[in-house]
Amino acid sequence: MANSVDEVIFKLAKSFNQIFDDLKCMYVFGPSADGKIHEDEDIEIVALFDIVDRSKQAQIWPIIGKIETDMDVCLDLYPYTEDDFKQDEDIYNEVMEEGILYNNKGIKE
Repeated sequence: MANSVDEVIFKLAKSFNQIFDDLKCMYVFGPSADGKIHEDEDIEIVALFDIVDRSKQAQIWPIIGKIETDMDVCLDLYPYTEDDFKQDEDIYNEVMEEGILYNNKGIKE
């Protein structure tokens, strides 16, 4: 199992950056915003990209599955463009209130 949320986000960013050139940042929210992995909770993540389409989503899910298996965690990823993220008011408001920002290299800001 991964030791921390930071470790998971760093690996996720590294994997995304190997395939995509438009990862802007990620936010962790929900119970894992405290930086700890909670055994019965998914790590909830918003990933912001310049473009999110079917092709990108098809490439994202195998990455998520590999990280979940390799690190023994459960991820709940929400890939968005910045505009789409702002339009999803429930998630946007929760993330803006309690979310932890990571840059596109997976380092906490």
